[in-house]
Amino acid sequence: MTAIWLIFALMTGLAVLALLWPMSRRPALAGLPEGEARIATETGFYRDQLREIDRDAARGLLAAPEAEAARAEAARRLLRASREPGRNPGAVGEPALRRRRAASAFALSTVPLVALLVYGIYGSPDLPAQPQAERLAHARSAGNDLAAAVTQIEAHLAKAPEDGRGWAVLAPVYLRVGRVEDAIKAYENSLRILGDDATRLADYGEALTAAGDGVVSSKARDAFERALKQDPKAVKPQFYLARAAEQDGDRAQARSRYAAMEAAAPPDAPWLPMVRDSLARLDGTAPAAAAPGKGPGMSEEQRGMIRGMVEGLAQRLAEKGGSPEEWGRLVRSYMVLGDRPKAEATLAQARAALGSDAGKLAPVEDVAQELGLGAAKAAP
Repeated sequence: MTAIWLIFALMTGLAVLALLWPMSRRPALAGLPEGEARIATETGFYRDQLREIDRDAARGLLAAPEAEAARAEAARRLLRASREPGRNPGAVGEPALRRRRAASAFALSTVPLVALLVYGIYGSPDLPAQPQAERLAHARSAGNDLAAAVTQIEAHLAKAPEDGRGWAVLAPVYLRVGRVEDAIKAYENSLRILGDDATRLADYGEALTAAGDGVVSSKARDAFERALKQDPKAVKPQFYLARAAEQDGDRAQARSRYAAMEAAAPPDAPWLPMVRDSLARLDGTAPAAAAPGKGPGMSEEQRGMIRGMVEGLAQRLAEKGGSPEEWGRLVRSYMVLGDRPKAEATLAQARAALGSDAGKLAPVEDVAQELGLGAAKAAP
């Protein structure tokens, strides 16, 4: 430990000396003693000044009297500089040189001491070293298991980007913490490297659905269909494909898929109540209270995340407006979430925002008709 501090002190001293050494030397021209160098510098300056005065006078920038006065002053200073009595070179500029050397000594001794004092007050000199593995272990013990896991896996994937299993492990973690776009990329990498797998494809489709505010996009639908080819009995892709049919207004197809899931479900299947609620909604009966955004295998964090995305779309449309398709999408989303009152309220907002233009209202009214929501009131 002492050796490290000595090395740091030596490095600090060398750095300060390298910066302050020029301040401790007298200016000198190559090949001349210091006293003569100073005189040569001063006389050269005044000669250059005389030439500059002549050029300005020739270009008409200086009037003749002004040019003559300037020449006289510059010549007087040149003469004084060139006739200055010789002095001991060691005495040339001595007061200024002493000041520079004093400043150098002060900086060399004070700056490191001040730095050490500040570090001693605000730093942690007694804190033991903590390599990355120890920091991760400490994060886990402090209850930050998830953040530590993400950090560790990301560090590994930065060095081994073709590790498909690493991407497959990281993707659901991203989804859990709400980093949906990162989760989608992680799923895509795992599928690209490891190939199609029913579980990964279904989870990938679910991430795409979460990114779409709970709406099953064509890309998500393709992932669910590929998952069913891998495992025709997989529950999650069946559920989301039924939801996609419901969103498209194909109530018969949606009901057929939900009914098939209900018929094949074990009595204690945790997702069976959701399927029955969906069937009841399609049949027009009042379903039991269902968790918004709930899908087979979804965690509470994911459900809340999807609900938050839908609410974000609703807030944007309420503040800035949107296209008829976006309003229809929001109405569908609330119906899929099992929140009919909000779907009806959103339908009323859409009608008010889009006005009486039948062309603009047509997409929204089509959605309302498909979902069995109230028809628009005729204008009096």
